[in-house]
Amino acid sequence: MSISYRQPGVVLTDRRFTVPLDHADPGGESIELYAREVVAGDKAGKELPWLLYLQGGPGFGANRFVGRQAWLDRALDEYRVLLLDQRGTGSSTPATRQTLPQRGGPAAQADYLAHFRADSIVRDCETVRAEVTGGAPWTVLGQSFGGFCTVSYLSLAPEGLDTALITGGLPSLDAHAEDVYRAAYPRIERKVTAHYARYPQDIERARRIADHLLTHDVVLPNGYRLTVEAFQSLGLMLGSGDGSHRLHHLLADAFVRTPAGPELADAFQEQVQSLLSFAGHPLYALVHESIYGQDARPTAWAAERVRAEFPRFDAAKTLAGDEPLLFTGETIHPWMFETDPALRPLRETAELLAARTDWTPLYDRDRLAANEVPVAAAVYHDDMYVDAGHSLRTARAIRGLRTWVTDEYEHDGLRSGAPRVLDRLLAVVRDEV
Repeated sequence: MSISYRQPGVVLTDRRFTVPLDHADPGGESIELYAREVVAGDKAGKELPWLLYLQGGPGFGANRFVGRQAWLDRALDEYRVLLLDQRGTGSSTPATRQTLPQRGGPAAQADYLAHFRADSIVRDCETVRAEVTGGAPWTVLGQSFGGFCTVSYLSLAPEGLDTALITGGLPSLDAHAEDVYRAAYPRIERKVTAHYARYPQDIERARRIADHLLTHDVVLPNGYRLTVEAFQSLGLMLGSGDGSHRLHHLLADAFVRTPAGPELADAFQEQVQSLLSFAGHPLYALVHESIYGQDARPTAWAAERVRAEFPRFDAAKTLAGDEPLLFTGETIHPWMFETDPALRPLRETAELLAARTDWTPLYDRDRLAANEVPVAAAVYHDDMYVDAGHSLRTARAIRGLRTWVTDEYEHDGLRSGAPRVLDRLLAVVRDEV
C-alpha cells in the first residue's frame, strides 16, 4: 500500500515494487525496490510528465531531500519525480555484511551481486515504469553512475525514454577497468597539486599525519584501522566542489598534545571514520570495478595494480624524500576489506567478484549510433571521477547527443550548482541555447 505525506512545498508517496532478481528468469526469485514519488504541493492532483532520478554510486540510495532542495526544486516546476533506490541500496533490498549472509557463503553472495549492475537496474526501471506511468516513456536524470545506467538504458530499452539527461556520467563504451584507472591517476595528481597550491601549509600537515601512521598502529573508534593508504584515500574529497576546503579544515586540527606526546585528535578520528567507512554503502566497494567489466577479462583489483605504475603515490617513498604526499581518489583496493569492519566479512566475496570472467556488455554501439531519444550531458572539464576525454568520445558515438562542457563545476555540479545545472541541461536538450 502506498503512503502519502507532506513536507514543505511537496507531497511525497512511498512506493514499493517487486522485480525479478534475474530478469532473464522472470519466474525465479524476486526482490523489492523502494522509491519516493515527489510532486509540488500545488500540483499534486495534476497530470504531469514523469522524471526518474538515478543516483550516482554504485551503491548509494537516492537523495533524501527535505522539501524542494537542490535540483529537485527545478524539476518540480514541470515534473512528477521518482527517486529510486537502485537495487541493493537504501531501502531496496540492501546488500550489506548483515544481509548478504542470508544468501549463503561467499560464492553464493558473489553470484547474487553479479545481478546488481547497470543492465539489471535498467530492467528494474522498465518494470517500474510500466506500473508508474502506465507504459508512457519518461525523462531520466542520471548523475555519475546514474549516467552510466542511462547510457545502458539508451542501449537496452530506449523505447522507455522520452528524454535522457546526464550529469558527470558519460562512461567509456569500451575501456577496461585498467584503462579507466590509467586515465584517473594523473587527474587525481592534478587535483592534489591544485589543492596544495591553494593551501601550501597542507603539504607539511599531510606528511606529518602520514609519517605518524607509518610508525603507529591507529584504530579509529568504530574499529577502522587507519593506515597511510587509507588516509591517502581521503583524496576522494577533492573531486567535489568544496572538497579541497573541507580537506584543508580536516588536516588543520589533526593533532593534539597529550602527556604521551602528540596524538591524532578524537575529533579528527571521528571525522575520518565517517569519511572512510563503507558501512552505509558497502555495495560501492563490492561492485565498483565490475561497472567497467564487459568481457571475459577479470577486473582483478585494477585500481590497485595500476597504482603500482604511478610510484609517486607510494607514501613510504615520498616520506623518504621531500615531495608532497599524494592523495588518491575514486579507487577501490583489496586492503579496504581488511581495514574497514563493515567490509571485512565480505573480503572473500569481493575476491570472487574481482576474479569473475563472465561480465556481459553494458552498451550497444549500434543502437547508440542510431539513437532517436533527445539526450543532453553535462561534462565537467577536469572531472576527477569520470574522464572527460572518455566522456566526449562516447558523446560522439551517441547519435544526437548534445554536450554542455564546463569547468564551472566539479563532479557534484548537480548538487553544488543546482538548480542551475538541471535548468541548463533542459535548455540544451530543448535546443534553447
